[in-house]
Formats: sequence, structure tokens, C-alpha cells
Amino acid sequence: MSERTLPEATFARTVLGSGPGLALAHGAGSSIANTYGPILEGLAVGHTVVGVDYPGSGNTPRSTTPLQLDDLADQLVAAAVAEGLDTFALHGYSLGGPVAIRAAARHPERVTALILTATMAHPNNQQALTIRVWGKLAATGDRRLVSEFLFPHALSPQAIEAMPAKQLEEVITYAAADIADGTLEHADLAGRIDVRDDLAAIRVPTLVISTTADHLAPPALHRHLADNIPGAQLTEIPTGHLPMVERPEEWQKLITDFLAQHNA
Repeated sequence: MSERTLPEATFARTVLGSGPGLALAHGAGSSIANTYGPILEGLAVGHTVVGVDYPGSGNTPRSTTPLQLDDLADQLVAAAVAEGLDTFALHGYSLGGPVAIRAAARHPERVTALILTATMAHPNNQQALTIRVWGKLAATGDRRLVSEFLFPHALSPQAIEAMPAKQLEEVITYAAADIADGTLEHADLAGRIDVRDDLAAIRVPTLVISTTADHLAPPALHRHLADNIPGAQLTEIPTGHLPMVERPEEWQKLITDFLAQHNA
């Protein structure tokens, strides 16, 4: 159905559930399991969920060359097609947002709906500076330091202050162990992202979920997406950059309700 030839699906992938297709694109420095873990089973109720791990995430080997957005987008689509899905909805979180947008732009015949959470078309100055420091820290190989840097940016102030000091230290240590080997390459790609020219061509029902206390991907970037994708709907969830940590049930419901609303 797609006008573009798809590559062989080589990225490690997660598949579960049955029904209409839902392809997932995860965040930088993460994986499908770590981005969507708390809501994966809920998303799979009534959907065939397919997610790919980027190079250096999950069981996908780390890349020896800089990552390219088109490659990630095509691998996401190829994985869904390899699982027998001719058409499917797309959800992209953080770095996965531009991956999903580019997939929708390159393979429009296959996409039935688009949902974007805590993401952007292009970094603004605030995000670009954060990504730059994040990448430099990732290059040191000190995962604990990366985790300490990210947590004040990733969680809302309310979520951080609600944790006793001991619990916060334990959470930071736990998160450090899950940082993807390919984080340096992911951060490099995040700093180069620009899908602004793709937005006007999107013609499927689109939901932009804005994380209103987000310092990694500020809400202004979410509003830009909603303003520039034709007919896009904007909704808000009062969390930092990690809705899967702060409000997973509410996040899942926003996604599944939108899919049901559009029979996707």
C-alpha cells in the first residue's frame, strides 16, 4: 500500500494484543518497555501493539553511525507491516513523536491516526540546551550522573517534592540502570530533529497530549504541533515529562479514548 519501499524490519520489537494496529515510538535514552511498560497491556486490549527499540535500546544493537530519522520511521512501519498490519495508528512519545510524524509523512496510506505525547517538531532554545548537556553527560559513561541531571527536568516539581529523600535516591539509582546504551546517539538525533515541514501534510485524526509541567519538552512545543497539524486536537495532562510515572492510567485513557473515538 505504501508508495515507498520498506526496508527489512531489523530492529528488535515488542508485539502483543490483537485487533486494529497501534505502532509505538519510544523516547530517547529509553526503550518500548521503559517508555510504555505501565500501559502496554492496557493498550493491547483491543489493539495489536507493535513497538520497535531504536539502536542501542532493548535488544537492538547500538549503531556505529549517527542515527537518521527516516531510518527509524521506516523501521517502525516495517515492523508493523511484518506483523501483518496493513494500516495502523501511531503513537510517538518524546523523541518518538518526530519518528511517528515522519512515518506518517513517508507512509500516509498506512496511517489511520496519530497521537503525540510530550514531544516537538523541532527543539526550541531551552530544549536544545538541555539536550546538549544531556549528550555531554552521556558521553562520560556515568549513568548515575545522567540520571541525576534528568530527574529534575523529567518529573514535575510536585512529584519530586512528594518523594522522601531516600526514595528519590533509590529511584534515581534504579533509573540509571535502565538508561539505554545508545543514549548518546539518541541525544544527538534529538538535537537535529526538524519535522516542521511534515506537519501540514498530515491528514489523519491527530491528538497532541501536552504534559503541562514538562521542562524537557516545554508545552509551547506541544501547542506548536497542535497549531500546525491540520485539525489536530490538543489535550493536557498535569505531569512532567514522564506521564508513565506520574499518571499512567490517565495517560492510557487519553490514548485509548481517542483511538475508540476515531475507530482506529
